[in-house]
Amino acid sequence: MRTSSIKDALAFDKILSDKQRKNLSILELVIKRGPISRTDISRLTGLNIVTVSNYINEFIEKELVIEKGFDVSTGGRRPTLVELNSKFGYIIGVGLTALNIVGILVDSKMQVICEVKKERPAENSEAVIDKLVETVEEVLSKSKVDASKIKGLGLGIPGVIDEEGQTIRWLGSMGLSMVSISGVSLKDIFEKEFDIPTLVEHDAACGVFGERWFGFEADIKDMIYMHTGVGCGLIINGQIYRGSTGSAGELGIFNPAEANEEERRRESVNLGTWELDLGVIYQAKKALKEGAKSRIFELAGNDPDKIDLSSVIEASKAGDKLANELLETAGRQLGRKISFLVNLLNPEVVVIGGGIEQAGAVFMDSIKRTIHYWSREENIRNLRIVPSRLGGNAVAMGAVCLVLQRILMNA
Repeated sequence: MRTSSIKDALAFDKILSDKQRKNLSILELVIKRGPISRTDISRLTGLNIVTVSNYINEFIEKELVIEKGFDVSTGGRRPTLVELNSKFGYIIGVGLTALNIVGILVDSKMQVICEVKKERPAENSEAVIDKLVETVEEVLSKSKVDASKIKGLGLGIPGVIDEEGQTIRWLGSMGLSMVSISGVSLKDIFEKEFDIPTLVEHDAACGVFGERWFGFEADIKDMIYMHTGVGCGLIINGQIYRGSTGSAGELGIFNPAEANEEERRRESVNLGTWELDLGVIYQAKKALKEGAKSRIFELAGNDPDKIDLSSVIEASKAGDKLANELLETAGRQLGRKISFLVNLLNPEVVVIGGGIEQAGAVFMDSIKRTIHYWSREENIRNLRIVPSRLGGNAVAMGAVCLVLQRILMNA
């Protein structure tokens, strides 16, 4: 596909055409189960063999799919196997987590060829965009892949994303204000900088899509991906749920500017505002000021400005009492939010991700206990609550998958 065609393919259409749906159902099987026969594709998709053959022949003409070898014969002529063309190209995915920025480059078989991690700036600002650009530059330099062979770039970003213009509004410090990046489209910034077709998507939507693609059975239809304490990605009836304006999944209550600091903090605990770390860092700094002793402070050199989520997690794994208490409290707060969603949506799976899943057993056990305490028995009978299987790469891998999905549906 030409670059201009791929740019068109990355445009988002909420209502898929019949051809787009068939493209996806066939090509996703080719990717996940290839080499695969036309007969098996027909059986698994429910499409008749003539339709499958016509679509496969079209994909072969476009050099998206190739024939490779033969399947075992059950009588008569041996069926030909097909798989995604290994020369199809590469895709870059970049995602933000609570701890860092992750950039990856994958090949046509979704194997990671190159990975780059950078420390995330403390606040959402233009500095984050600079780091994102640096990350892509380093991926290109480190991988030594010809940029002309890169089919697309996916960015998984927190905030409120305008689907049409691909612009973003970010939450300012503690969610007390919104920061518009000068009304500039992130898509335009990256396409101008790298000349690669770019898709900008919400980080949690990327996370839930990547986790489902790589980590779970194909028949999972309802799933929640908790991207730290800020928001969640939702898959409902097998599709990402974005809401009417594309901003579904934000869990926080946006505090009005006139609210005082005490009110904001109280409602942050009760309802959950925009805190990536679930208030862990704030509570750790408060304990330091009150004279508490903890491994957290040793790791931070007793400098409150150097206390971060990583130091709390490391202290917890060393058995630190305060760190464990902070993570257990954070688990209860997040568990309450999830309980509401579990009772509302009745999902099959809840995935804890965004980097905070690295907090370990103390945190995860607290979440599970809270969900089981506050949720209806019918809703948790078969519920799986698991840490992210893709870990810190979930958003970046999901961004890659969404770019590939857009390309495939419009092939």
